[in-house]
Amino acid sequence: MKDVRLLQKYFELNSRQIRQFEQLKGLYRDWNSKINVISRKNIDELYTNHILHSLGIAKVINFLPLADILDVGTGGGFPGIPLAILFPQTRFHLIDSIAKKIKVVNAVAKELGLNNIETTHSRVENIEMQYDFVVSRAVTNMPDFVRWVKGKIKKKSRHTLKNGILYLKGGDLSEELASFNNVIIYELKDYFNESFFETKKLVYLPLKYRK
Repeated sequence: MKDVRLLQKYFELNSRQIRQFEQLKGLYRDWNSKINVISRKNIDELYTNHILHSLGIAKVINFLPLADILDVGTGGGFPGIPLAILFPQTRFHLIDSIAKKIKVVNAVAKELGLNNIETTHSRVENIEMQYDFVVSRAVTNMPDFVRWVKGKIKKKSRHTLKNGILYLKGGDLSEELASFNNVIIYELKDYFNESFFETKKLVYLPLKYRK
């Protein structure tokens, strides 16, 4: 199952969301032929390896209307674009240091009519706004990532989870996360039964990530 039906196994989608998720296949195939934002061998697994993986965050938290979410190193728009489709009233700021990737994100967002996405071609250290949550997919190790986003998370929390970092990553993270005493790891295989998720995790680090 390599289309929107896979998403419907796990999420209730309205007709607009179904239409938007369906459009992603053609849009990414087209853009990927011009700009390599997804590995060629991976494009056939778009719905599992990229879209559903991004939506793993939504199994742990429901973003509120007007919440501000920063997607660091978004690449071709993951996890930001799938999350923006699922949470149309939440505000997403997608950033990447590579201009051509932001070009793809802008084109996809425009084609889908996503008005809740803002993009910036920038390194995260140069972003001055604050957000409820910072999300990302394995752009670096967690200690470096925490340094990158220091001071960018709002202190006042409105969600069921305290404001912080939601980080999609795979493999053995014990050494990388050893210095963080209040980290929570969600195993994505507990939410999705596809084999891809066997080693995939969502790492949650609340605002006060004291070492």
